[in-house]
Parts: sequence; C-alpha cells; structure tokens
Amino acid sequence: MKDLKKIAVLTSGGDSPGMNAAIRAVVKTALHHKLDVDGIYKGYNGMINDIIKPLDRHIADNIISLGGTILKSARCKEFRTPEGRKKAYENIKKHNIDALVVIGGDGTFAGGNIFMKEFDFPVIGLPGTIDNDLYGTDYTIGYDTAVNTVVTAIDKLRDTATSHDRLFIVEVMGRDAGFIALRSGIASGAKKILIPETKTHIEELLERLQKGISENEASAIVIVSEGDDFGGAMEVKKIVGEHFPDYSTRVTILGHIQRGGSPSSYDRILASGLGYQAVLGLLDGKKGVMVGSVNREIVFTPFEKTIKHHSKINVELKHIAEILSG
Repeated sequence: MKDLKKIAVLTSGGDSPGMNAAIRAVVKTALHHKLDVDGIYKGYNGMINDIIKPLDRHIADNIISLGGTILKSARCKEFRTPEGRKKAYENIKKHNIDALVVIGGDGTFAGGNIFMKEFDFPVIGLPGTIDNDLYGTDYTIGYDTAVNTVVTAIDKLRDTATSHDRLFIVEVMGRDAGFIALRSGIASGAKKILIPETKTHIEELLERLQKGISENEASAIVIVSEGDDFGGAMEVKKIVGEHFPDYSTRVTILGHIQRGGSPSSYDRILASGLGYQAVLGLLDGKKGVMVGSVNREIVFTPFEKTIKHHSKINVELKHIAEILSG
C-alpha cells in the first residue's frame, strides 16, 4: 500500500488463545518494515471512545505465551450505527492511522467490512475464534488450544467415571458449530458425540449405552456441543435417566474454561504466521480480506465470503468417530 506509515490492531468478540501471539506478530512485522503501530483497546468500542495507544517491541516481547488478549475485547452496539462508525473513523484519522488489522470472528469481520466500505479504509482480518467455523482457513487461532483443553478435562473426568462406574455427559462450546466436540470426542474416545450439524437421534445414543451395559461397560463419556438440536447436556441427561434409572449420570459443562489458558504451540505458530502475512498484505495493497491457511498455504478470502459461508464438518471425521466409539 502506497504511503502506509502507521497501522493499528484490535481484538473483538470472544477471546481465544493465540490472540496475543497474533498481536505480537503484527507489531514486530510492522516495526521491521518501519511502520508505527497503535493498539486499539476493547475492540471497536476503543475506536469510538479513543482508547488508542502506541505499541512497541517491548510490549510485544513477552506475550506469545499468554492467553486472552492484552488489548482486551468487547462487543460494541454503537459501532453498528453510522454515527458510531463515523466517530470511530474520526479517532482513527486523529491518530494518523492508515490501515487496520482486526482479530476475531465473523461479527468482527462484518464490522470491519462495513467500516472499510463507508470510509474507503484498508482493513485486514485474522481468524481469532475457538469455534473454527470461519470459511477461508483450515484452522482458526485458538481452536487447537480449546480442543486440547477439552481433552485434558475429559481425561480427568474419565478417571472419576471409571472409579465410580458413571456416565459423564460433557457439554462443550459450539453454539453453531461442532468442531470442538467432534475432534475432542475422537481424541478422548467418547462413546457418542452430538453436534449441531447433524440431527440428533437420541435412540442411537440409548442403543449405544444399552450395548455398553450388556457388555459390562460401567462407565462412559458422551460429548454434547452446546448448540446441539436436542437441547444440550441437561436434556440428554434427562432422557438417559428416564431409560436407565440405575445408571449414575453426571453432567459437566466446561464453559468458558475452553477460551482460556496458554496457547498451544500450533496456535502460536499459526497466529505468528497469519499476523506476519496480515502486515505484508497491507503493504501489498490488500484490504477487505481475512488471512487464512488452507492446505498449509496462505490465502486471502474476501470478508463477504467469510461472513456468508461457514466451514463444514469433515464427514470422514464424523464417520471415524462413529466407528471408533462402537
């Protein structure tokens, strides 16, 4: 991009492990190319309320291992209005910022896309969400860590399940996407995995449990994505209790623990590479795109495509899960 002198970076929406690694990569790559960098705190809310501060190499030095985001994150209703975006643009120009890197999910990109079009302002996005549901990248920043967190929790729950002959129904995040449930279910040897992408036939679960009981399997793990059409872990427990009143059943809802913690090495490397490419993309004149990795190649996907489409569940993985849990 011609005359690019200063960029800014923000994180928006739900936090995910690896966001700090992405911020670090953006800062260090920008400084390497003699660009100034500002950090916008609390997402688009920070643009509107002028919470904008310079970032330097010292700030970026020791954040690669930190979970969460040093720039904070927040949702901003005011940014959805033309008046709010105008105020944000005035602050951006006041700080002499020439381009913007936004880290988040489809809501973050939708906001960045509107802002870019209204003010002809360069915006590039990085996929920061544990749900892994963004079109244009095989993996999102934070997804690998979230899956590892779930697997670690289930491994510990299995110890108790085995010790007390219990069925544990574990609810994981994924309101609209079952990626966390599917991969963590395979990795932890779950008896059944219930996800939003496929209709839940509760009879199949009951048959699977009955088969286990008849084969003297006294404990089991069932994973339910929070967006499953059957209604979540508590509803599943209710049905299981009605059919197997003697089965000791417990529910564990992992919740926001899945978003926290130090990012995995995979997420650190992914975030570093994508953050680096975001700055190079801006220097090359790219805007209105998300930087992703598909088949280990860097791709730039237009915001419109990323927002309108979602990644699809790997059908083969679903089949593998069904076979191996039998």
